[in-house]
Amino acid sequence: MSLTSAESVLRVEKGHADPEELAAITAVLLARAAAQPATAARRGRNTAGWRRLERTPGFRAPHSWQG
Repeated sequence: MSLTSAESVLRVEKGHADPEELAAITAVLLARAAAQPATAARRGRNTAGWRRLERTPGFRAPHSWQG
């Protein structure tokens, strides 16, 4: 027996599922997937574009790479 792509989408792990049972679970899964809200589009970066001056140390050594 050769399987088409539609027949191999769901696989029964235990027991024997009738075609009606497979159709019912497929309908439930498709309804759940269609009911989920679409993900919101992301707007660029999540971090601030400016530095937090209170987190920088008060003194930088003269040989420091930071300035």
